[in-house]
Amino acid sequence: MKQSYKLAVVCGKLGDVDGVSLEVDKWIDVLCDMGHEIYTVSGVYAADLPRVPAERRLTVPELCFDSDFQKRIEPVMFPHIVPGNRSNGSSKERKKLMESLNIIGSDAAEQIHQFILENDIDALIAQNTNAMPMTLVGAMAVYKLSSEYKTAVIFHHHDFWWERSRFSGNYMEDLLKEIMPPTDPSLEHVVISSYAAHNLRTIRRVHPHIVPNCEDFSNPPVMDDYNRQFREDLGYSKDDILFLQPTRIVPRKRIEDSIYLVSRFQQKYPELKEHIRFIISLYQGDELDDSYVHGIQKIADTEGVELDLIAERVASVRGTDDQGRRLYTNRDVLVNADFVTYLPVWEGFGNALLETVAARIPLAVATYLVYKTDIMNRGLDCVEIRDDYDVNGRLLIPDNSLEQIYQIVTDPAVRAMMTEHSFNAMKKAFGMPVLQEKLKGILESYGDEILASRRRLAKKKTTFSV
Repeated sequence: MKQSYKLAVVCGKLGDVDGVSLEVDKWIDVLCDMGHEIYTVSGVYAADLPRVPAERRLTVPELCFDSDFQKRIEPVMFPHIVPGNRSNGSSKERKKLMESLNIIGSDAAEQIHQFILENDIDALIAQNTNAMPMTLVGAMAVYKLSSEYKTAVIFHHHDFWWERSRFSGNYMEDLLKEIMPPTDPSLEHVVISSYAAHNLRTIRRVHPHIVPNCEDFSNPPVMDDYNRQFREDLGYSKDDILFLQPTRIVPRKRIEDSIYLVSRFQQKYPELKEHIRFIISLYQGDELDDSYVHGIQKIADTEGVELDLIAERVASVRGTDDQGRRLYTNRDVLVNADFVTYLPVWEGFGNALLETVAARIPLAVATYLVYKTDIMNRGLDCVEIRDDYDVNGRLLIPDNSLEQIYQIVTDPAVRAMMTEHSFNAMKKAFGMPVLQEKLKGILESYGDEILASRRRLAKKKTTFSV
């Protein structure tokens, strides 16, 4: 008999344009389609969640990535959090903050537990709360819910704190090892790549499920009456060649290499230079580094690349800003692009890559680690640039890659053949049916623990007459 559950997704933020938020949206859609009742717990909702009614949402502001407490504790416990601005908090200050974290985490756990009791929620799905210390209160709350309240928890890890240099040097190593992630055998873990699975098994002795990022290829981004206005609204002509970086502005995306690629392309094909624009569609997100933004702007100026930062016109849903201007989604921007650059030195998986393929837009990809292990052999047809770097750390871009790009942007038949092949290959490997099958298997595997958690919850609600 098919079992349905009440599941609560816990995350520092929901409804935003970052990779975690986008993937959570897909999990919610699939779990709802499977017949489960979904609730959410978040520090903030950047946009509405169509599949989760307001009465099934709990807001716990302390879970925010930019809560007052998070902003106090981060620079003290993670001295490398801001490049070139090392913090030197005292041991007394660190001790006091750790005590406050325990208290505030306990309060948040109790608030979430009451929400669980009131709604008979069977299990939590913790989205990156106990993998990255960007919501330390959220991590502590979920840890306490699993260890003290014995709530069933499925941890969905998108990346890990030890993979990021700004977190790896810290003053709370013991706590991070205990709660990020916890390793109790009653808990279930999910990662997004085979590399992450190997990492977690090796470092934490945890055996996770692997659920790759997936994309809804049955409802791909397409040109329509709304997004057809994008070029005119933002001052581009139909003859402009739009190179797009459809990501946030963070150093690991290696946006400088994308600028160098566009610069090299312009130099090789000067007749196209006046038509070329390089667009970055998203904001910095949760890895703030203003110096990096200024750095890529300076590189673009030096290289003669027309750079446009359009994040203020991009949102998770369509609408208008406070000036009455149309807001576009990243999918709207994608369908207007001629070519996408995706040259990261590190990615947990590659949400932007899958969205680009779904939009049938050609792209250049640097062979970052997870691309090699989990994507490369799945049939993607793209301009593939090997992850070789010169002594200055600049990606080596071969001439034949520039020639491939020229052929793609100037020959519609080549572009159509390449993008259609990639669409079909990625749909088979990373379409929503894959996600549904994976989630079905996880819930079946963890079903006994979820039902046990349901019984424990029922006992807690038992009342006595004397």
